[in-house]
Amino acid sequence: MSAPELSHTNGTRLRDADSTDTIRDLPPSAKLVAKVLEYNETMTQSELADETLLPPRTVRYALNRLEDEELVDSRFSFSDARKRLYTLDLE
Repeated sequence: MSAPELSHTNGTRLRDADSTDTIRDLPPSAKLVAKVLEYNETMTQSELADETLLPPRTVRYALNRLEDEELVDSRFSFSDARKRLYTLDLE
């Protein structure tokens, strides 16, 4: 997956060269999670595990890496406060 392919669902393209390099340097699992979040705006960790077919622990690692690089936003779910909702934040 090349970094310029990553875009928000609203049509804006990734423009920041630093973000492009950051995504390029991430492990494959983090790239896959980012790509899935690109197409599905907001998802829980379990939904990401189901969609990517990755083990929950790998998804958790990928989300932590994306959060460390400030490429993913997370918030608590209003319907179930035990769950967090993740969205891609490339701007």
